[in-house]
Amino acid sequence: MFDNLSQRLTKTMQKLRGKGRLTEDSIAETLREVRIALLEADVALPVVQSFIGQVKDRALGQEVISSLQPGQAFVKIVHDELVTVMGEENEALDLKASPPVVVLLAGLQGSGKTTTTAKLAKHLQEQAKKKVMVVSCDVYRPAAIDQLETLAGQVGALFHPSSVADNPVTIARQALDAARKQFADVLLVDTAGRLHIDTDMMDEIRQLHAAVNPHETLFVVDSMTGQDAANTASAFNDALALTGVILTKTDGDARGGAALSVRQITGKPIKFVGTGEKTDALQPFHPERVASRILGMGDVLSLVEDVQRHVDKGEAEKLAKKIKKGHGFDLDDFRSQLEQMQNMGGLGSLVDKMPGMGELPDQVKNRVNDKQTISMIAIVNSMTPQERRFPDVIRGSRKKRIARGSGTQIQDVNRMLKQFSQMQRMMKKFGKGGMKGMMRKMASLKGQMPPGGFSR
Repeated sequence: MFDNLSQRLTKTMQKLRGKGRLTEDSIAETLREVRIALLEADVALPVVQSFIGQVKDRALGQEVISSLQPGQAFVKIVHDELVTVMGEENEALDLKASPPVVVLLAGLQGSGKTTTTAKLAKHLQEQAKKKVMVVSCDVYRPAAIDQLETLAGQVGALFHPSSVADNPVTIARQALDAARKQFADVLLVDTAGRLHIDTDMMDEIRQLHAAVNPHETLFVVDSMTGQDAANTASAFNDALALTGVILTKTDGDARGGAALSVRQITGKPIKFVGTGEKTDALQPFHPERVASRILGMGDVLSLVEDVQRHVDKGEAEKLAKKIKKGHGFDLDDFRSQLEQMQNMGGLGSLVDKMPGMGELPDQVKNRVNDKQTISMIAIVNSMTPQERRFPDVIRGSRKKRIARGSGTQIQDVNRMLKQFSQMQRMMKKFGKGGMKGMMRKMASLKGQMPPGGFSR
């Protein structure tokens, strides 16, 4: 998300950093570029106008003019106003109520409600340590009930069965009763979607709302619809009071107009964003972190949280002990590192959160290709246990077999083995010289892409 906007704004802000003096003309020119960047990102016009007005008022005041580094001061103003537009800080779900706390999810058809219900169940179980039950009240789409049952099994949530022959309100009431009997902390209610907001849909959702009296009512909306997402959420909020919004499919949204428009148009906070298809691809929305990413400052806090959540500490400690004892870093270890990186969202997600990445040339960014990481894992999987332990035995005929088995070319196998050798040498340095040895080796590799960064 925000790829295009981030590139434009990073370049614009870079021109200002370090300037000893800013004039009204230079500020006006910069704001014109910022306005164009926001409009191209499909941010709603009223939001753009308000944002530019706020930045202009502050930039022409003493806050910038009297600053020792006016360029930096201007960048800070833009950052602060982006945070304000998106909601100041993350607003978590309010679960402070007598259990089961009911959370109602609503939205249009195709917005990803059912998948988001499962993702939210997984998040609440793992992060909030809650016992969660899910139920589908979508009696118009039988596949939705089956889908939620399957997903509930995958994430380990309780599932209350329903049928297309049942009344949605009856289903919701029965699910609430079942949640009480099974001592669930939270009940997530997935509702039916429509192709557009209509009278029947709103009447049904109002009845459901009255039947279970949800503590949280979340509107699930596709971020790729841009400012239309904010307008749809606003229309829905007029009919039924929302407590928050979940933006889905943000991994496919290069513009970010929805995230920058929703809060100001609806007055409701974005509580979560969906960042992929996997059940763990749901993240709390932090306006300050997002603003930093938009301006190319990175998002180190989210990166650290990803590492803490996805890296297997036991495996990491086992690998460290193995290397310190002088045992070699083999291809099984290499594959494990690649898989853990994929669990954190892949190279693209990691690069997006690292400071200064917005200033990288496009040709360098384009080399960060998660498909190559997946290919490398497939290559290792196509090897025998002996080959993974002793890579030196991999010669011509073995390479042909491995390439054929992994659906790649021999050149890809050669590149992967080269990447592995580099990592192996780095780990050897780490084993001999501790962290200092590893850092020296990393410095010597400066300019090379990490594993997965090669291109065909």
